[in-house]
Amino acid sequence: MNQQTAGDRAAHLSPEDLAALRESLHEQRLFRREQLRQIAAAPDEEAAPGQRRSPARTEVQVKLAASARMVLADVEAALWRLAEGRYGSCGLCRRPVERDRLLIVPQARYCGRCRQVREAGR
Repeated sequence: MNQQTAGDRAAHLSPEDLAALRESLHEQRLFRREQLRQIAAAPDEEAAPGQRRSPARTEVQVKLAASARMVLADVEAALWRLAEGRYGSCGLCRRPVERDRLLIVPQARYCGRCRQVREAGR
């Protein structure tokens, strides 16, 4: 993938925007991978030797890991779209995802309008 292709498809994003968003996505990927590693390796600090982790703590760890995996998958998908030259286009209507939205949530798949429609349908 060359940056020109991504820039052509996401004309509302400058090359500087794309570079910053790519960097942000890479940082998020590293953070989520490290988060998952830490969750998996978390010692059972609450339990005495020979005792199991409390069910509440286990539930929190499971939910944290699931959330981190979900965000990591979204980040990986955004990096793939960036490499394919499809980054910045809404996955439903194909219109550009708002620049401000991407700067806040670089892994966003949908424009604000389509996101609202999807959330209303839940």
